[in-house]
Amino acid sequence: MRMTARCCAALLALCLPMFAIGAVPPVGERHGVAHTPSAAVRDAGHRDSVRYTVWYPAQAGAREAALTIGPPGAPLFEVGTAAADAAIAEGHWPVLLLSHGNGGSARMMGWFGIAMARAGYVVIAVDHPGNNGVDPMTEAGSILMWNRADDLAAALAAVQADPVLAKAMDATRLGVAGYSAGGFTALVAAGADPQLQRLLAFCRAHPADGVCVPQAENPTLALAQRMTAAQTPALAPWVAQAGDDRAIAGVRAVFLIAPAMIQAFAPEALEKVAQPVSIIVGAADTVASPATNSDIAAAALPKATLTTLPAVGHYDFLSSCTALGRKRIGALCQVAADQQATHGAAITEAKALFDAALSATR
Repeated sequence: MRMTARCCAALLALCLPMFAIGAVPPVGERHGVAHTPSAAVRDAGHRDSVRYTVWYPAQAGAREAALTIGPPGAPLFEVGTAAADAAIAEGHWPVLLLSHGNGGSARMMGWFGIAMARAGYVVIAVDHPGNNGVDPMTEAGSILMWNRADDLAAALAAVQADPVLAKAMDATRLGVAGYSAGGFTALVAAGADPQLQRLLAFCRAHPADGVCVPQAENPTLALAQRMTAAQTPALAPWVAQAGDDRAIAGVRAVFLIAPAMIQAFAPEALEKVAQPVSIIVGAADTVASPATNSDIAAAALPKATLTTLPAVGHYDFLSSCTALGRKRIGALCQVAADQQATHGAAITEAKALFDAALSATR
């Protein structure tokens, strides 16, 4: 069944208060490193490592600290709060894999990951090699986007081998979520096979589309430059593997936040995704336009629901900028709608999807 919903501003204002800190259990945070061969191709230092962050329900009494992004003493983004290396609460918590957008990071998606951990999930987020805001961005990292699903699979395996966390995880109840390019990643992880030539053909016909022009996160890397790099001997063999199956076994539900690059998927590829999929996007998104991304996905996915938020743009789904961030960063901090309400709406939608699909009784 396909459904489309539009949240009014009054409804959005009700979405967040249930997540207020103090009325809910604390959240822990742990970090680790996984390994996958494609990371060495994408990473600027040719390391095969993938950093990951795990947010999870912590035992009562864990003391949380503020998480920010930016220089010490001069943060640019406020992320939330979590307790470093806190003991995980007893239970068998379902698991969510989380993929950030182009040039983002695991911590940038902390507003979402922490909220879902507070709601009773173990959330595993990664810094995608060569395509994150911590390390140097690379052409390979911006081209081999399908290999981002490798990062999620490697991080999941690493956390399942973590004796501290594994004992309280139930990876048979597995979901995947992603923002922007992370939405593309989530679909690949759920079983959709991309075709680079489809995306290239779309961009040739629609060069001004938001996914085809240089992004604010990496404004110097144009599509033509990426396509030239894709044909080099170093990358061509990896590009040839774009359509390989990278589905992560056991994914039972998919949550997409302003997904991008949907034109890389043929309709029949999206039809293969049999899991329930919930999509949330802003009507004012000019980076991953709903008309060429979310709307297309919602029409082709067999079990999709679509929520379009009025006046919300693409970067409204990043963590909240500080006053200094708004002064220094510009485009990434321009938010027209109530960002807390936007975040709350996404969290509410995700909880509804995953609570239903990953219930222990299913």
